[in-house]
Amino acid sequence: MNDTSTGPAVRPAPTGTEPPRLGTFLARAAAVTAGLTAAGALLGLVRDQAIAQIFGASTDSDAFLIAWTVPEMASTLLIEDAMALLMVPAFSHALARRAADRARDPVRELVSATLPRLFALLACAAALLIVCAPFVVGVLAPGFDNPQLAVDCTRLTALTVLTFGIAGYFSAALRAHGTFVPPAGVYLAYNVGIIATTLALHSLWGVRAAAAGVAVGGLLMVLVQLPSFVRRVTRTRTRTRPRRARRIPRQRSAPPLIGFAVLAPVVLFAVSRQSQVLVERFLASSLPGGAISHLNYAQKVAQLPMVLSLMICTVTFPVVAKAMADGDRERARRRVEHDLALAGMVVLLGTALVLGYAPQLIEVLFQRGAFDAQDTETTATVMRVYATGLLGHCLVGALGRPFFSAGRPTWYPAAAMAGGLLVTIVAGAAAVGRFGVYGIAAANAAGITTTAVLLLCGLGSRVIAIEVRSIGISLGRLAVAAAVAAVVGGLTAPLVTGPLLSTVTGCLLVPAVFLVTGFAVRAPEVLHLLTLTRQRIRHVR
Repeated sequence: MNDTSTGPAVRPAPTGTEPPRLGTFLARAAAVTAGLTAAGALLGLVRDQAIAQIFGASTDSDAFLIAWTVPEMASTLLIEDAMALLMVPAFSHALARRAADRARDPVRELVSATLPRLFALLACAAALLIVCAPFVVGVLAPGFDNPQLAVDCTRLTALTVLTFGIAGYFSAALRAHGTFVPPAGVYLAYNVGIIATTLALHSLWGVRAAAAGVAVGGLLMVLVQLPSFVRRVTRTRTRTRPRRARRIPRQRSAPPLIGFAVLAPVVLFAVSRQSQVLVERFLASSLPGGAISHLNYAQKVAQLPMVLSLMICTVTFPVVAKAMADGDRERARRRVEHDLALAGMVVLLGTALVLGYAPQLIEVLFQRGAFDAQDTETTATVMRVYATGLLGHCLVGALGRPFFSAGRPTWYPAAAMAGGLLVTIVAGAAAVGRFGVYGIAAANAAGITTTAVLLLCGLGSRVIAIEVRSIGISLGRLAVAAAVAAVVGGLTAPLVTGPLLSTVTGCLLVPAVFLVTGFAVRAPEVLHLLTLTRQRIRHVR
């Protein structure tokens, strides 16, 4: 039976067939996941507003953001990318074997073989990071004015290496089981912990209170998923399992899809992806105080459309992994192509809004307290530069999943990510002296776009035979619609008095222009959306 208290769950289906009403389930799961993720992202903005209001764009906030590099890296490795890319296929295969083998429970065997070792490894890594915090800060920000403050914050945030790893493991297991509500709620819990601790202790501990809040938030991420994880893993069939005269020998082989040959390229891909942030902060540490903060606030807001667009791929990744496990590459291809088009439409619509209304968005969100008008102007310009790489960020997140869903070792994604990172490093080093934070943001956009192009071309020839040309044409038409909507928004935004009213107007105007232009250039996803809307209206009538 489905456990409705923990969110929607996919019912097992015979090999080679789709589960009943799979499309309806995926739409519902994507909506729930996107809703909770959006709520977490909005609470993240409240968190950033609180930190900006209390500490502004200052040396204190820069120290916290240097320390925040640890949870950002841990989040990418242990929640969003590496852990999911490894463990969702592993649990999907275990669930498939569970349905076929009543003599034992492959899911429990997988947990027993991996979770204790993972806990021990992560605990040792967190302890090592605490001890080596001065060296880490020296590497991340060699020119920083107050390294001891950054070291103190780093030691507090280092605890997230353990908590994020366990939270990511739980999330992968639950998503493979078709349960999406607890994993989607982890960032709500995380931001609650940061905000509450910062507000309660900042007068005593200063910016260290925000770092302590990161540690508290990481623990809450584990706790919100623990009950659902225990229920899923401990679910047995002992009541229906027939008694056997002899015991079937337990297989001694390692759990599938998590051997070193698969683990290494996944980890390298995830580390390379997050290393763009490390490059940014390294380059910005030599700029005047507040540069790291401007980059951070701009990136956090600009990437909201990308985060929401990737919820589609997060929900459908277990479906792709199951199709690959069943050998049904055609079903996997259709799913991946559909996901790329939908995610592209969402992120490009968000890109148009960011480009058109960046100053108004930043003023509404952050301009108060120690965050002044000059900070708003700088951050808004950086955010517009960042926005040019949002489609690349979305495609990298979406394309990484099918590369690793087959369970075969593949170094191509890591190589593509390394190529993009090299572009970021070279372009950033060349531009930072002349253009400052704007050059760093432009280098980020150029590097991630390079990686996206390499991954898109490589997926079709190496893993799943997607139609790269048709996907490129579809995304190109959506990009035209986004460009027109951004220009109209940028021209209209100054005409509306007040940043809040202007932003609200933009949230209505930009989507309307995007859809009209998309229809005019015959973008397939826009046409499909309008067709569904007309059908719904006729049905209601």
